[in-house]
Formats: sequence, C-alpha cells, structure tokens
Amino acid sequence: MAALGWLTHRRRSATARSVLAGEAAAEAARKSAQENEEALATGRPGPQEPEPEFPVAGDEKAAAFFDLDNTVMQGAAIFHFGRGLYKRQFFGKRELARFAWQQAYFRLAGIEDPEHVQEARDSVLSIVKGHRVSELMTIGEEIYDEYMAERIWPGTRALAQAHLDAGQKVWLVTAAPVETATIIARRLGLTGALGTVAESIGGIYTGKLVGELLHGPAKAEAVRALATAEGLDLTRCAAYSDSHNDIPMLSLVGHPYAVNPDTRLRKHARERGWRLRDYRTGRKAAKIGIPAAAGLGALAGGAAAGIALHRHRRR
Repeated sequence: MAALGWLTHRRRSATARSVLAGEAAAEAARKSAQENEEALATGRPGPQEPEPEFPVAGDEKAAAFFDLDNTVMQGAAIFHFGRGLYKRQFFGKRELARFAWQQAYFRLAGIEDPEHVQEARDSVLSIVKGHRVSELMTIGEEIYDEYMAERIWPGTRALAQAHLDAGQKVWLVTAAPVETATIIARRLGLTGALGTVAESIGGIYTGKLVGELLHGPAKAEAVRALATAEGLDLTRCAAYSDSHNDIPMLSLVGHPYAVNPDTRLRKHARERGWRLRDYRTGRKAAKIGIPAAAGLGALAGGAAAGIALHRHRRR
C-alpha cells in the first residue's frame, strides 16, 4: 500500500506538460510496436530512413529550373515591363489600358487566357520593333528596380538559394523575353535564364519571334537542350512552377515542385506525390502563358537554350 500511495502522490504532483509528454511518448511507442508487428507479419520493411537532404551538395550533374511568373515573382514580367515602357513614353494610354486590363484579369481570374497573352505578346513586339537590343536591356534594368524587385517571393528565393549554396546551377525558364529574364536572373544571383527569343538583326528588333513563346512544351524542350549541353542528369535535377502548363517541364526532372500551384497543377502534383509549396496569402497572383505547338515549341526551346548557354559561358 505504501508503494501504491507513493505512485498516487507522484501522479497528482505531475504537471500538465509532463502528463502530455508521457501520453505522447506512450502513443508513439504503441504505434511503433504496431508498425513493427505489421512489418514482420507481411514481410515488409519497417519504418523508412529519413529522406536524404536535398539539394545534394556538390552534385555537379544536378541543377534547378524555376518558372518566373507567380513562381519566383508575383505577377507577370511582361506586364511589369509594359508599365515601364509606358512610363518612358514608348506607347500611349490606350495600350496602357490594355496592359492594365490584362494584368487585372490574370490576377482576378487566376487562369491563363491564350487570347490575352497573344495580345500582350503582339503588343510588346510591335512596341519594341525598331529599337536596339542594348537600349531595351538598359531600360530593363531600371524597370526591374521600379516594378519587379519588391515582387520576388522570399520563399521561392530561398529555394533557389539552397541550390546555389549546394553548388548547383539555377536557371529561370519563362515565357518572358530572354533579355528581361536574364536581368532578373542576374539580379537574383542565379546562373542564367531561358526565355522567349525575339528576333533581332544588327542589334535591332524586327518585331518577330524565333519560333514561338517559350511556354508549355517549349519550356521542356529548352530544359532538355540545356541539360544536354551542360551534361546534366535530369533525374537529379529539380524544377519549380505554379502552372499546369509547365507539367511537361516538371515531368522531365527527378524532383518536381508545385509552387503557388493553380488548381490543375495542385491536383496533378498530389496524385503523383510531388512536393508543394505555397507562399501566397489568400490572393491569386497573375500568370502568363499560351500553348505552343510541338514543332514551334522545340524551335523556341532550342533557341532559348542556345542563347542562355552562350551568355552563361561568356561570363
């Protein structure tokens, strides 16, 4: 009885937190024992070892590919670029109103409308036609500071930095003009960028594209081409995107991530066990994209990969 009285006294003096800790430990022990019994009964292995650290430091065969719009940056780069051009009187209020409407539509609807994107693309091409590439690069630097720098998602930026800290190369892959994408990549300390290539002759824009927008299948082609040129093992690479249109690119790599995913990508990612990250705060961000035909996608992808690799090697 004395022993029982001692036990009863200790129980009464235990704090609520110690009781909770004890109950939690007991539950964990029971669960572990049950898992072990099931494993022995079915011949299955016991609890798995913790997932290895990722990204793997020093893996020269691995790299990371990040979509830009709504993955790395809130909104669409092409619209921010348009705002900057308007400020510099490249076009008038009518074109600005069109840009503003398209941007508002993407933010409110949260979906990609091919017609709106086509209009935005054609508007930008017509606006820059006849201008020097060097001029637009200089202006792009200013526009980044004015409209884009404060819209970088800190969470996605941290993911990219983790790859850089592991000694891996990190590339942007976007439908935005390659010049704009290159500026953003450089400002973020990334390796380089794959973007839509606008045709230029003698350093002057012609108003045409090389192939088509770097979007959908074209992104996958660009990543594949760059991986071949760089000697990468895609099964060891990672890709990050918010849009179901980038499923071809995400499916290429061994480590796909859905970041701020749209509804279709979220569903697809869950079905396949892909990792998800969401840095939004209840607000739907802007997106941009337009489906590309397979043939045009391959052409745009190859051109983007070639230019990105050339610029990277010139450093």
